[in-house]
Amino acid sequence: MGRERDGRRGRAGVRPGGGRCFREGYRGDADGGGDEAPPRTFCAWPVTEDIKIPNHWPIARSEANFVGDPVAVVVATDRYTAQDALAFIDVDYEPLAVVTDPEAALEDSSPLVHEGLGTNDSYTWALATGDVEDAFSRADVTIKERYLQQRVLPSAIEPRGTVVNPDPMGDGFTVYSSTQIPHILRSVLSAVCSVPEQRLRVVAPDVGGGFGGKLNVYAEEVISLAVARRLGAPVKWIGSRSDDYLSTIHGRGQVQHVELAATSEGRLLGMRVRIITDMGAYLQLLTPGIPLLTAFIFPGVYSFGAYSVECKGAFTNKTPTDSYRGAGRSEGIYGVERAMDALARELGMDPAEIRHRNYHEPFSEPVTSPAGLQLDSGNYAAALEKALELADYEGLRAEQRRRRDAGDPVQLGIGLASYTENGGLSPSKMTAALRLGAPGWETASIRMLASGKVEVVTGTSPHGQGHVTSWSQIAADALGVSPEDVEVLHGDTSLSPYGLDTYGSRSLSVGGVAVHMAANKVVDKARKIAAHMLEAAEDDVEFEGGRFSVAGSPEQNLTIQQVAGAAYLADNLPEGMEPVLSEETFFDPPNFTYPFGTHVCVAEVDTETGSARIRDYFAIDDCGPVVNPAIVDGQLHGGIAQGVGQALFEEAVHDEDGNLVTGTMAEYMIPGAPELPNFTLDRTYTPSPTNAMGVKGTGESGTIASSPAVVNAVIDALSHEGVTHIDMPASPMKVWQVLQEARGVGQ
Repeated sequence: MGRERDGRRGRAGVRPGGGRCFREGYRGDADGGGDEAPPRTFCAWPVTEDIKIPNHWPIARSEANFVGDPVAVVVATDRYTAQDALAFIDVDYEPLAVVTDPEAALEDSSPLVHEGLGTNDSYTWALATGDVEDAFSRADVTIKERYLQQRVLPSAIEPRGTVVNPDPMGDGFTVYSSTQIPHILRSVLSAVCSVPEQRLRVVAPDVGGGFGGKLNVYAEEVISLAVARRLGAPVKWIGSRSDDYLSTIHGRGQVQHVELAATSEGRLLGMRVRIITDMGAYLQLLTPGIPLLTAFIFPGVYSFGAYSVECKGAFTNKTPTDSYRGAGRSEGIYGVERAMDALARELGMDPAEIRHRNYHEPFSEPVTSPAGLQLDSGNYAAALEKALELADYEGLRAEQRRRRDAGDPVQLGIGLASYTENGGLSPSKMTAALRLGAPGWETASIRMLASGKVEVVTGTSPHGQGHVTSWSQIAADALGVSPEDVEVLHGDTSLSPYGLDTYGSRSLSVGGVAVHMAANKVVDKARKIAAHMLEAAEDDVEFEGGRFSVAGSPEQNLTIQQVAGAAYLADNLPEGMEPVLSEETFFDPPNFTYPFGTHVCVAEVDTETGSARIRDYFAIDDCGPVVNPAIVDGQLHGGIAQGVGQALFEEAVHDEDGNLVTGTMAEYMIPGAPELPNFTLDRTYTPSPTNAMGVKGTGESGTIASSPAVVNAVIDALSHEGVTHIDMPASPMKVWQVLQEARGVGQ
């Protein structure tokens, strides 16, 4: 793949000097193309009616708008020949002006990323509840903060790749892709490439991580399908790490302006937020909608009367941003939790106390948040109190005072973050109301075979979350069989033609619940057959431990495996009963689920070098009933590590010409085991009323809570010296410079 790599954004003309080169990887249909071809976009979330969406062709058409924009395609019989052929491609550029700062991009004098749009302002979306102006006029104290959510790179273990194989006996295609979304990929490829959906099979094999980076449809997937169709031969594309960093979406990328109004006792009265999002040069699948997720969750776990938020999307000459683990919710919780610490400093209050005073009261049925969300259930104070006890909060504060009194060059900081998130991306009516072009349901089917073994087919697509283990447990518990007798099938649209895949903490709370419901439907059918076989009334047949028995006559019993065999033979079924035990469920949940908790980070900051080290980390999380504790802990470990990475190490940096300076792991730092402490985890259990299992998502909770906890800890360590703000990542140089400024050194 030839990409624009040298930082010269501009109009491009490609001259192939050797090899087989396609100037345009896709032309709209088999014969068409040219400027008269219909516009193309991968965007599925046009958040407003007047949103401006630029044409986004899989390969640049006369103008390259960011470093990483494909400009030519080389096809060869091996990777090395293809790489050599790239050297024979000459690109003529007419340089154009570049804009990389989203706030500057919205100024009237800014260069335009897409001249045809006439602006870099893609949309403005706003929400308001209560009387915000009155809240601020009545406030005893107000704070005004500016927070930066820097761009981060998903950095999955396995870079992206795709293989497209034309069907030898027909006109269809099998697409193998390292994707999180095989079903969505099939639908988008069908629409973009004009291939009937029933002639596309998409397979997501074992994928080495995703983190949202593989929650998208990419140019390379479209181009691979177009080339395979053009040549009638299998086509393979495998990206390198540098390819991934240039062309896979970037995460985050927000500037947040936050204002709080409160009483002198620390009670919140109102909140005002303005969010400017760096969307990059194009809109990917969910790009415009990520700030809306931020806007809805910004009030966090707090109860107050007035809230307003404005989101603006800005085009820049950089890689598009989109969903990254905790998308939108991580940004929102970071903003509110930083602001709550700022309010505590302003009032001279303990950060734990100011949080406690503003929580919603415990609730088991939905309550309305300041943003209008129907929070499903929560007991935020219990999570805070348990976290403080686990961390020995009073002991930590005493140690902090001793170090300060002693003038210790290594100071101790304690950072808190209370969070909730709207996981599950549902229901379908809500996604439609938000103009998201996808529903929120999920499907599962369960088949008991003649042997009594079980097949579970799920529409979710795991890439490290442990679905096979958890789905086996859910089905086994409901059916009364051993988990070893359950096979979970996933990630193949020929096996599961319906599904909406894996992202947004939806797998268990939507997909897992669908498995549970399908299993219960199997049991219900099996009960009818068992009653017929036992010559008993259905209401008298009990089911426990995989065995049906007649109430009062336990010796009259059948195992579910025996019933499955009888259902398969079909020679002794109730009148009108269809053969075999096979059931399918589509579950469209009535609401999001809202996991919550409190994290406590204990950091040591060397005031002489600016180096921050996390000494201890404590987390109390509530995701409702837990199916598999080891998997939940593993999800939290990975999520916390990513939040720590953003807080202390990770940042995608571009120079003024739009070059990605951090284009390899030599420049882009991610934390390893030596940079991370042991995590001390515990839980509270508050079932969700939205589903039969009472479960909530947990795959993103660690990421959402950890970055504000870590940054609050670093600031807390230096707050006695007047430090009140540090932007992520809190690198040693940045911390040292902020400390010098607070001390007045060099002024």
